Parts: sequence; structure tokens; C-alpha cells
Amino acid sequence: MKEPDWFGRGFDFSFPASYFPYVVERVRGTPARIEELIADCDPAILTTQVGEGWSIQEHAGHLLDLDELHVGRLDDFMAGTDTLRAADLTNRKTYEANHNAASIDDLLREFRAARKEFVERVEDLDEEQVTQTAIHPRVGKPMRLIDLVYFVAEHDDHHLASITYIAKTLGRK
Repeated sequence: MKEPDWFGRGFDFSFPASYFPYVVERVRGTPARIEELIADCDPAILTTQVGEGWSIQEHAGHLLDLDELHVGRLDDFMAGTDTLRAADLTNRKTYEANHNAASIDDLLREFRAARKEFVERVEDLDEEQVTQTAIHPRVGKPMRLIDLVYFVAEHDDHHLASITYIAKTLGRK
């Protein structure tokens, strides 16, 4: 098995808006899922890179870094923009953050707070708001707000799968 490839993924946004509560719960649960994944990891494993990839701690920090983008895209939807703001595909913020030098407890606490803010912004939206559309700049097709939240959940799962891969590669059972 190799580390998952995010950019090779395709996305199907044809599910009904009634799935919104389920998608929100996936996004809400990511901080707890990371905590569970790393709970039995030797601290040295958290900052060890496998090959040229990120460490477990860098993956966790990256999720924190991107919550600012997710909140910004919510703002784009609320403002009725035609195209959502683009992500920095070079991930400069993550590379410059030096997440391996930070405390994992601090990273996880900050991520939990940022994700709580995101979830609080979306969890009580009505069907009209959830089905608003805008073009996603990388995917290149219209995306509903529910699809954005689903995209965040899928991105979270990608990094959780990467964390699992790294932990197993470095010897965690």
C-alpha cells in the first residue's frame, strides 16, 4: 500500500441535499478522529517523514491551515460569488508553518477550535443556502455548499488515511 493521492481523486456531487446533516457530522468529527489515530503513537513518530511526504504532525497542521480557506469559501457562498476562492496548491502556509516544531496538543486544540467555528457556521443552514452553487476553481465545475462541506470531509479523510499509512509504515500496529 502507498500513501493516498488527493489530486488523483474524482468527485461525484449528485447526492441529495437531505444528506447535509451526515456530511456535517463527518466534518465535526475530524478532530476527535485525529486524536484517536495518534493516541498510541510514540511521539517521535509524529514528526517523522516517510520519503518526501509530510509527517503525521504536518498532516494535522495542514488541516488546521486549510480551515481558513474553508471559512473563506463559506463567505464566498454567502456573498453569492460565481467562483469560490482558490486554494494555494503549493501549500506554502503548511510548509512555512514548521508544524513539526509545534506541540501536537497545541495543534490539535487549535484545529478543534477552528473546526468548531466552521461547523457552527454551517450546521443550521437551510436547504436554500445548502444548495447555492459556485464554481470550484480546481474541480472546474459547479459545487453546492453541501458539496463544499462534503469536499472538506473527503479532504479530511484523505489526510486521516495518510496519517494511518505513515503510522503503520513507521511501526505502529
